[in-house]
Amino acid sequence: MQSGISASQELVAQFNTLLTSDRHFGLLVTITGEALTPLELLTPSSSAPISEASFSHNVDALLVPRLQEKQAVYALLRRYDSSPYLVAATFVPDAAPVRQKMLFASTRLALVRELGSEHFRKTLFATTVDELTGAGFRKHDAHEALDAPLTEEERELGAVKRAEQEAGRGTATREIHLSSSFKMPLTDDALAALKALDGERSLVVLKINPDTEIVELDGVPSSASPSTIDDVVRTISATEPRFTFFRYAHTYNGATSQPLLFFYTCPATPGTKAIKFRMMYPLMKRSVLAVATGEAGLTLDKKFEVEEPSEISEASVHAELHPQTETRKAFSRPKRPGR
Repeated sequence: MQSGISASQELVAQFNTLLTSDRHFGLLVTITGEALTPLELLTPSSSAPISEASFSHNVDALLVPRLQEKQAVYALLRRYDSSPYLVAATFVPDAAPVRQKMLFASTRLALVRELGSEHFRKTLFATTVDELTGAGFRKHDAHEALDAPLTEEERELGAVKRAEQEAGRGTATREIHLSSSFKMPLTDDALAALKALDGERSLVVLKINPDTEIVELDGVPSSASPSTIDDVVRTISATEPRFTFFRYAHTYNGATSQPLLFFYTCPATPGTKAIKFRMMYPLMKRSVLAVATGEAGLTLDKKFEVEEPSEISEASVHAELHPQTETRKAFSRPKRPGR
């Protein structure tokens, strides 16, 4: 995690209370200074044990009334009757201050890891109160069921893979360290493609999978060898953000060079879901560059950051690579009168 924020002792204590007692429905968490701190334990007035059947009622009665339209918060909720019992919901309303949005978004995975990812079956990111109502959770469940109708065996295999990723032991991913407590995976084929920029490849385009939050190849074939900036622009998505690395072999004023360029593009796409997706990219950009220069051993000659790929042109790239130097004429002292 870039901010270095960690769980306070008070949060750990209250979280243990939530885990060990089925009388508590949830725990609200905020960020205070440099620490994750507890706000409130959510406890129903009834003494009956919390169950999956009563989840929707408890969400509407206990969680929704406490959500504020300008305040981000984490909600750790007991939802399931079997382990793992909890779901971690990050609520970042659109009306919240920008700095608060970025801080809560960048810290949400660290919160789960610090408290123990084995306790959470799901993580959610919401920007409206409606998404965290009983009806909102049912809608989310229905959407997941349509997207991936899995067998019990497939669900178990998926859970194992997620656990491996969380623990950093997956054979198909490498971890990018933003700091000591926040990690983001990068697929092995993406790392291999970056390393190949020193000879075998000239172009690598990376994207973030919004479901797994893993950086992966965008699908540009390894044989793709664009020779011009316009060729590169045509390969970059015009609707979603991308990280693009391009080995630009060209001749300028009789001199041949092969600088390695990095383009970060983030097109403006309407829709709440698109906003959440776009928020991942600025948070992950530094770590992608760290892997490119560290593990892949690349030296970046120039970096470009624009919204639309169409803003990139050969003229703008050459202006950065080959800046024109202004020549000044030497000062000539005027002749004295009479000479």
